[in-house]
Amino acid sequence: MKSHVINKKDFADLCKYVEKYDSDREVMIKQTRNVLKLSKQIINAVNRGQAAKALVDKMKETLAKVNKIGNHKLFSEGFYRVAVQEYVEAVCYYHLEKNGRLPTSKELNVDPEHYLLGVCDLSGEMVRKAVNLAIKGKYSEVVRIKDFVDSLYFQLSKFDFRNSDLRKKYDAVRWDLKRIEDLVLELKMRGIV
Repeated sequence: MKSHVINKKDFADLCKYVEKYDSDREVMIKQTRNVLKLSKQIINAVNRGQAAKALVDKMKETLAKVNKIGNHKLFSEGFYRVAVQEYVEAVCYYHLEKNGRLPTSKELNVDPEHYLLGVCDLSGEMVRKAVNLAIKGKYSEVVRIKDFVDSLYFQLSKFDFRNSDLRKKYDAVRWDLKRIEDLVLELKMRGIV
């Protein structure tokens, strides 16, 4: 009978790999939590008309640190994907309010799918803003937001989203558009806009 030999060095290397992966994963989870927290702070600051540039810069730095970890397997983890989507949503919201335009995926240096997921989430935030503006009597801005969400939906309708997270979020954009269209219709029926 042949003896069976186990390569102990190979197993030691595998052990180091697993330990490094676990360590990198813990660091990434902590940093992505910071991205999530900062994204909420940015959206709240924008909604209150407060300065948010420092928060945006800090969030970009935090995401850059996460991306430098370098274990590409971690980039497919759910916590990473959600953090990048929240990053996209918050930074796009900030730029829309500050510069009046939606930054591109290349400008944000994010994966196209993550960008699309984040931009789809943006429509919900825009509808909330429109409702708050209607309450404050800023009706022309409500119409402007409706036009943006309509344009966003039109651009997204050019894609063939299969049954996926993107499809679900695309459908949510459609419902967000309907909500804001209903709001604008109500304002028009009252003769306000």
